[in-house]
Amino acid sequence: MRFFCWNFCHLLQFVIFISVAASTTVDAFIGTYGINYGRIADNIPSPEKVVQLLRAAKIRNVRIYDFDHSVLQAFSGTGLELVVGLPNGYVSDMSANPDHAMNWVKDNVQSFLPDTRIVGIAVGNEILGNSDNQGLWDDLLGAVKNIYNATKQLHLDDAIQISTAHSSAVFSNSYPPSSCTFKDNLMQYMKPLLKFFSQIGSPFCLNAYPFLAYMSDPQHIDLNYTLFLETSGIYDPKTNLQYDNMLDAQIDAAYAALEDAGFNKMEVIITETGWASHGDQNEAVATPQNARTYNYNLRKRLALRKGTPLRPKMMLRAYVFALFNEDSKPGPTSEKNYGLFKADGSISYDIGFHGLKSSASASSLFSIKAAYKEELLLHVFWKMVSVSQITDVNEKEFVHCFPSLL
Repeated sequence: MRFFCWNFCHLLQFVIFISVAASTTVDAFIGTYGINYGRIADNIPSPEKVVQLLRAAKIRNVRIYDFDHSVLQAFSGTGLELVVGLPNGYVSDMSANPDHAMNWVKDNVQSFLPDTRIVGIAVGNEILGNSDNQGLWDDLLGAVKNIYNATKQLHLDDAIQISTAHSSAVFSNSYPPSSCTFKDNLMQYMKPLLKFFSQIGSPFCLNAYPFLAYMSDPQHIDLNYTLFLETSGIYDPKTNLQYDNMLDAQIDAAYAALEDAGFNKMEVIITETGWASHGDQNEAVATPQNARTYNYNLRKRLALRKGTPLRPKMMLRAYVFALFNEDSKPGPTSEKNYGLFKADGSISYDIGFHGLKSSASASSLFSIKAAYKEELLLHVFWKMVSVSQITDVNEKEFVHCFPSLL
């Protein structure tokens, strides 16, 4: 073990130096793991406490669904990377009034820069394909363009990425993954939107839930397949690819749809994925054990920094849903129980994070920079394992070989 550590110490120092130097390039997503900070609740911690929690958990990438100024102020000076949301209720106004879009960006983005690291604006959420939002289908592209043009006029376009998230409702079919296409009735809206995103370098953002897919067809879907557990998986005869988990298949279905629409170079980023820990009587798989299994295995999957079977070189990046259980959300019980943390800041189940009770000591031990360096170490560890077939060392032992780097 000592020989192993000594052998790679100088190589590690070089890799980390290069990677940290390269990190000065602006990116809307650093690393592979992020989280959604929803606040439809009346009992969750203050934004200041949330910052402590995120730092203790070493989660750097955060999405919010609005532009609440108390949150933006709490994130000031933290180094956390924040994507703010333009709620659906603002989309029509932003589409019709470029001046309103400019004022919105000035008031809710520019005025908090650079202290608050706002790196993205999500324009609406799950608009296309959702019948409840059909009145916004015509307005989405206009809102996206006006918000982008505002950032461009303010010279923020190189620092802030514009996007919108889609649900699986935009697809006509996703099994097998290679057969996936966008719904015909959405193409008049989707294709111009994708063309614009392609021009400005934005990704295709997908909210993907193996939990919901399983709930819709439990008779034909293997639960293990959705939880990243041992399974026979599925085989796609068109691409000759084997899938051992549903999330990879859902992502490659999106890539297939993008390719069919003529956008085969666009990246897919998962903007929501998660598993409910409690549910109604008809939601039997919404259990703490299944939620822990999904989120723990997802975290391991993302730590590998690899792509999907169809796009092996396109590193998978995902925002987990969600930070907290949200007691005021409408809908079934499962909707209120996606949180990795309970409303009091304690963990819902153990996947390696610490709750608020230990956050004060944890935040003093792990700065954002240290967390980033540890992530780089783990990346190098898995690369070395895959190349050298080393099996007698685990990732914790490896990271502890280099205390001076953390």
